Amino acid sequence: MPAIPPLDPILSPLGGEVRWGGKDSAFWLLGRPIIGRMVTIPATGPTSALEQALRQFGARLFEAAPGLVTWVLLLAPAWIPIIFDTPGAFVVAGVVLAYDIYWLFRSVTVVTGVYSTLVRMRRDMKKDWLALCVEDRAQGSHDPFQYFHLCVIPTYTEPYHVLEKTVQAIVDANYPAHLKMIGIITRETDKTGWKNVELLEAKFGDRLGGFYHIKDPLEPGIVVGKSAAMNWGGRWMVRVLTDEGYDLGKVLITDLDSDYRVHPQYFAWISWHHAREALRDYVIWQPVPLFHNNIWEVPMAVRVMSASTSQWQMFLHSRPHRLIAFSSYTCSLEFVHRVGYWDKDVIPEDSRFYWKAFFTFGERFSVKSVHLPLYGDSPNSRDYASTHMSQYNQIKRWAWGVTDVPYVLARLFKHPEIPLLLRIRRFMNLFTSHLNWVFLPLLLMFGASVPLWVSTDFSLTDLGQSLWSYSGLLLSITLSTVLFFMYFEFRILPPKPAGWPLWRKVGVHIQYLAYPVVGLVMSVLPALEAHTRLLLGRYLEYKVTEKA
Repeated sequence: MPAIPPLDPILSPLGGEVRWGGKDSAFWLLGRPIIGRMVTIPATGPTSALEQALRQFGARLFEAAPGLVTWVLLLAPAWIPIIFDTPGAFVVAGVVLAYDIYWLFRSVTVVTGVYSTLVRMRRDMKKDWLALCVEDRAQGSHDPFQYFHLCVIPTYTEPYHVLEKTVQAIVDANYPAHLKMIGIITRETDKTGWKNVELLEAKFGDRLGGFYHIKDPLEPGIVVGKSAAMNWGGRWMVRVLTDEGYDLGKVLITDLDSDYRVHPQYFAWISWHHAREALRDYVIWQPVPLFHNNIWEVPMAVRVMSASTSQWQMFLHSRPHRLIAFSSYTCSLEFVHRVGYWDKDVIPEDSRFYWKAFFTFGERFSVKSVHLPLYGDSPNSRDYASTHMSQYNQIKRWAWGVTDVPYVLARLFKHPEIPLLLRIRRFMNLFTSHLNWVFLPLLLMFGASVPLWVSTDFSLTDLGQSLWSYSGLLLSITLSTVLFFMYFEFRILPPKPAGWPLWRKVGVHIQYLAYPVVGLVMSVLPALEAHTRLLLGRYLEYKVTEKA
């Protein structure tokens, strides 16, 4: 196979980029392929200071828009009655009751979605996918064993025992050893990380088809974090595997967090389905993340947040049109190369990679569910307080995905090859998801009270005196759905520690009723901070989540 040069985007004076286009040997200019050997970019004169200032102002306005909308809506229950007096208070009351009813039906929808995903997971976890792969090859209809699996694991500060369990799960996975490869990314300056990789290679190297140590030099201009590490690691692996003669379309790369443990059937499941997928060159395979590895070792609030995050991801797997890449996922290495790798200058690497793929491949691109769990650690730091802060920072980093809103908005109308309705629907899913993350819980919890506080006239009306009762009744009925989530969670949790006393084993069932308060502090507030930081231009720095 001819060598494929590494992808190094070059920004053009037209505001786009010129880059090598992968297997088609095409150049790409402003997002469109130009077949040929040379691209001539017309010279443009220097822009004036006013033009540069206007461009910077426009870009900053795009950035600030999500946070501005969030705060305008959050304060709406107060400023609408203040400006429009009693009629405005009636409007706010009507909206609050409408959202209460909406959330009641939405909760039922989430319950059914989680249950449907749970059923599919239990079904697929019982199957022997390796035997199905063998059967396929024997019949000659498909050959799942044509695919190599490469797990790329970025690591920094993770202790050896965490990495050992992750690599052990890969080695033990029910798939031929010579078809499994591992690449571990450490920083060039991380000598402790080097030692960990040496120990892992000595222990597991001869039980894999390939073991690679990727040393990240931290290139200038990057935002230090997982996305930049995966950018370097992806390009490095493309160069090395191309030189070794691999077909990049037959190498399936899994972007794997250092604490995640794959299910024993994961690689066989992927290979079996990938061989059957007609648009396999345009697909990301997304497993269901369950943060259960250390679930009984973390404080109650962290346990509740881990459970709610896992079940929300299970719900998204029941809605294929809303599913995006999250945390760890699989696709072909050729796919990664054609998309342009992960961005070097962002924090939310998974969602940004999703949007780059969408604007590269359009309606051919999809994220498909893998109905198998991917087991991760919950935040667990050196002491009680720092564990909660680590959880808070992790949620804040996930919420920083709101930066995708201006990124997508700037490109929304520059891709006429993608159906307009599809572009708008995907963007609205993105925007409303981040908006509702902050706005909806606060509206449900405080929306019925604010109009009474700011409008005395409204508080004396019949609706004003009964609004709190109506809203409270609807929310109480909605809260009862937590019982279903508790049931689902305990169906998939690992066994409780044998040394726990009876009162503690029973008490963990009751803890999940604290979700409204825990969710407000550990989910809504960090998301609100992320939106506010973007509004004010106080950009987030990547912090590694402590899990050991």
